[in-house]
Amino acid sequence: MTGIRIKDLPKNERPRERLAEKGADALSPAELIAILLRTGMKGQSAIQIAQQLVQKFKTLDSLARASLEELQTFDGIGPTKAVTLNAAFTLARIMAKELQGESPLLDSPERIADHLRETNRTYQVEQFQAVLLNARRKLIRVELISHGLVDTILIHPREVFRSAIAANASALVLVHNHPSGDPTPSEADIRATRDLIRAGQLLKIEVLDHIILGRRTAENGRDYASLRELGFFNA
Repeated sequence: MTGIRIKDLPKNERPRERLAEKGADALSPAELIAILLRTGMKGQSAIQIAQQLVQKFKTLDSLARASLEELQTFDGIGPTKAVTLNAAFTLARIMAKELQGESPLLDSPERIADHLRETNRTYQVEQFQAVLLNARRKLIRVELISHGLVDTILIHPREVFRSAIAANASALVLVHNHPSGDPTPSEADIRATRDLIRAGQLLKIEVLDHIILGRRTAENGRDYASLRELGFFNA
């Protein structure tokens, strides 16, 4: 059975026409997703498939994290539609990064989290990064140091500080994500942080903080944890 095309729907249910007439802000997330899907399949319209995606993943954040394989488990979404959705969310992340401007001031845990949130949102394994800063705490660049398994990562001071020395960085902030969503530091996170603080002291490159990115929950009002704010830089 061929898919139901958007142009076959009643005019008031055609998201493309509604966008042209009323603007994108007037459309629901499901309607915007339907425009990307273009056509449905197996007796379902693109809007019906989009509504199923929204109901399943609950939030656009969760949908953006979905792998190509997960998306293709839905009837009506094949490789082409899955790639289209993935590309759209990737463009959104790139645009968010561009809007932050060049060389932002990253002098607080909140600003660090804001700068890297979109980049880290869809990672399925831990990614350990070093945010390299100049003396004014402005961004030089973000360096990917290592990546690991779902909640395990191995790092060595040599890899962390090699890029900082090459960039002539005055300071750095350690950042990694917890794919589980819980940003609470593990014992391994704490030990690694203290080792890197000591290495930085020897090299005269200050480790300002270690930020762990996760997801916001009802219990935790923030989607990140700062090891400095938690007191682990005082020991």
